[in-house]
Amino acid sequence: MKKVILTTLSIITSTFAFSQILTPVKWSYASKKIDNEQVVVFVKATIDKGWHIYSQHVADGGPVKTSVTFAKNEAYALTGTTTEPKAVSKFEKAFGMDVQYFEHSVIFQQKIKLKAGQGSVTGTINYMACNDKQCLPPEDVEFTIVVK
Repeated sequence: MKKVILTTLSIITSTFAFSQILTPVKWSYASKKIDNEQVVVFVKATIDKGWHIYSQHVADGGPVKTSVTFAKNEAYALTGTTTEPKAVSKFEKAFGMDVQYFEHSVIFQQKIKLKAGQGSVTGTINYMACNDKQCLPPEDVEFTIVVK
């Protein structure tokens, strides 16, 4: 009976040890005042070695592109679209097409016009992370950036 209990405990323990949740992307946020009415908000992805996330400008039929969606709020208005730096472009067999992606880190930027002088900018990031062996399911990350 002791052997059965020890074997069962060993199996349960090893199952939990190997079922770690992969989180290869960490998100951080900041803002910078341009003038009395305008602010730039920064959404930064820090990406683990060997992983990448996709650009906002991936063609249809490819991987899930990164999107940054800002919630509507009367305290601010978006100025233009969310920008990103130049991405790596590479043919990926899994998708049968050239795709644009970021490794290591990327900063997305959005200009905002404040209507009240300060407030909180909220939104959601949708992205998919892949390495050379697997892609994780798309994930939504909600954020709040306090701007003054």
